[in-house]
Amino acid sequence: MVTIRKARQDDTRLLTEIGMRAWRKAMASVGEAEEMAANARDAFARFTEDGWITITVVEVSGVPAGWAAREDMDENITDFWIEPDLEGQGLGTALLQAVEEGLKAQGIPLARLQTHAMNSDALKFFEKKGYQVNWLTVSYNPKLDRDVQSVGLSKSLSESGGSGYGQEF
Repeated sequence: MVTIRKARQDDTRLLTEIGMRAWRKAMASVGEAEEMAANARDAFARFTEDGWITITVVEVSGVPAGWAAREDMDENITDFWIEPDLEGQGLGTALLQAVEEGLKAQGIPLARLQTHAMNSDALKFFEKKGYQVNWLTVSYNPKLDRDVQSVGLSKSLSESGGSGYGQEF
């Protein structure tokens, strides 16, 4: 049975491990995951320990299988990680719907996120869910201590919809 819930403080170790496995899969196309793994693990551990209250968890039979976060509780989905072995089972869809419902309940009309430009699985997933590419950039990521090429996506949560690439906010 799939359930969605808010994270608990005692979830942090498991959420870090899920994040790391999903991150390694996402970074496989970049080829530098091993060099960045220690920084990534530290970033996941710090964030899940300090920011657990901003995390939503998807569970299968009572066991966490993925998580999403809105670090500043604004329109930005800052993290979205599904256990790689459990992809393709609807867990990401259920989690994303829950996060979007939370945004709508707060009166936030737009969801935004960004991902690594070479993370084709994530790009396909979010585009299939109605997200549109708005920008491509290279910027310094302090959590990973390096420059990262990123794609920004957004989705209108209101009935009127959005115009996609180059949309003004």
